[in-house]
Amino acid sequence: MATRHGINWDKAQALQVAERNAFIARMPRSRELSAQAAGHLLFGVPLHWMNDWSTPFSLYVAAAQGARFQDVDGHDYVDFCLGDTGAMFGHSPKPVADAIARQTQRGYTAMLPSEDGVWVAQELARRFGLPYWQFALSASDANRFAIRWARAITKRSKVLIFNGCYHGTVDDVFVDLVDGQPQTRDSLLGQVYDITQHTRSIEFNDLAALEAALQDGEVACLLAEPAMTNIGMVLPQPGFWQAAQALCQRYGTLLLIDETHTISSGPGGYTRAHGLQPDLFVVGKPVAGGVPCAVYGFSEQTARRAEEAKRTAPPGHSGIGTTLTANLLAMAAMRANLAEVMTDSAYQYMFGLAERLAAGLRGVIARHGLPWCVTQIGARTEFQFTATPPQNGSEADKILDSELEHIVHLFLLNRGLLITPFHNMILVCPDTTATDVDRLVAAFGDFVQQVR
Repeated sequence: MATRHGINWDKAQALQVAERNAFIARMPRSRELSAQAAGHLLFGVPLHWMNDWSTPFSLYVAAAQGARFQDVDGHDYVDFCLGDTGAMFGHSPKPVADAIARQTQRGYTAMLPSEDGVWVAQELARRFGLPYWQFALSASDANRFAIRWARAITKRSKVLIFNGCYHGTVDDVFVDLVDGQPQTRDSLLGQVYDITQHTRSIEFNDLAALEAALQDGEVACLLAEPAMTNIGMVLPQPGFWQAAQALCQRYGTLLLIDETHTISSGPGGYTRAHGLQPDLFVVGKPVAGGVPCAVYGFSEQTARRAEEAKRTAPPGHSGIGTTLTANLLAMAAMRANLAEVMTDSAYQYMFGLAERLAAGLRGVIARHGLPWCVTQIGARTEFQFTATPPQNGSEADKILDSELEHIVHLFLLNRGLLITPFHNMILVCPDTTATDVDRLVAAFGDFVQQVR
């Protein structure tokens, strides 16, 4: 018997065949649309990442509301992916939908500020603790702009990241450690210069490596998620961030925290929940209820240095911002989301459900004696194919198993349960119920039972 991560691999492969056949039989309309799309969409999908799901062809969505969606073949699903955090507070939350509907009658974009922008900036300052803010259309753009500000402020060229990080499509972050040496990621398309000339990569949770990377005084900023989320979740060791912040301050490196995923930690993100004090701060995806928008904030001192850098630069385009940035529609959506959806009470409810989910998953794993673990960051939960949670990106990368992930995901999908296609991340939202969580845990248990 072939085993893999503690399961019977022959049974798992046989199960995958059966699940693929079941999906094909149940999805004639999705199959038809996939065939039509192949004629005019590159790779047959609007975004090539949409081919990364476990399905034989694309699953087409007809409608989504709250924690649920329906496909074009009439099947209903409980959504634990939630747009990979983009819909972390549910699909089309009513306050946001109502605000968008009102704003559509008042204009979409004008390249001029609105009253909503003033309210939003004040609320961001209250919530996250940084006094000054700017906007972008995505966290990728916000990270690009924040890096540009950091370089302008410090007059330094280099960026420091953690191996295995994810910060959107920013060129500077696609550097991996291969046998301990930085290397431009092989999968990065169209890259024509050596990123490692301006980006350093070290392992997460390694303070000695952090100091070694900073001590020559050439690093403009450390760009980091407070907990790694996209290579499988990796939590900081106790005291890591307190020491890391002190090192950044000692060597004059700005700390740029990206909370696009770890906003699951609370209304003020991991930063406020754990007392971090970044110089620059980014959050995207769910901040406007799923409408394309992101924000980035500045500490008082960093804001003053940024203003000085702009005033003393020659006139002309700064390379920061796009025409649709801070458009009227996005600002209205963000105001409604921050005021009425992304609330303290919503987070407390989500935390309770996530704890219920994590406990349920751990129970299944323990009953079957699997060498797996469960990691949780607020409303964000993940099961990982290792008995001991990884401590850095290299360890997390070694336990990833896309084949096994696809089998698990497809099994759950065929039972009306969607989780994130990239590793095993699971989100709950204010519309998720305890019954939904229990249903997911039961289906997870059924899967494990069938492959033992």
